[in-house]
Amino acid sequence: QVQLVESGGGLVQAGGSLSLSCAASGRAFSGYATGWFRQAPGKEREIVAAINWSGGNIYYADSVKGRFTISRDNAKNTVFLQMNSLKPEDTAVYYCARDSGYCPDYGCPPSKFLHEYDYWDQGTQVTVSS
Repeated sequence: QVQLVESGGGLVQAGGSLSLSCAASGRAFSGYATGWFRQAPGKEREIVAAINWSGGNIYYADSVKGRFTISRDNAKNTVFLQMNSLKPEDTAVYYCARDSGYCPDYGCPPSKFLHEYDYWDQGTQVTVSS
């Protein structure tokens, strides 16, 4: 059974920073890309960023480019999302998830599509006040 446990999040003022981490049980991340998603009230869940297993291929949504950084520590089976220059529109529940496609190669592109992620964590609230 794959388990993803997320930590971090909380309340911050606009312009501030928060970091999220997502730890996987065992070697559940080994060879798989991982993505961060968010869902604001009344909106659909959307991808924020994704990183392949090797860290050699990273995707960012246009809305967070230059502000958010995704990274991973494979020795600790953990993926991180550093969020800087936060805006009120970044307020949402944030989720991490595992890409269902096994691809350990350096250049493998992580999926940008929700339906291609198979394991999800419980989500954590990020609130940015104006």
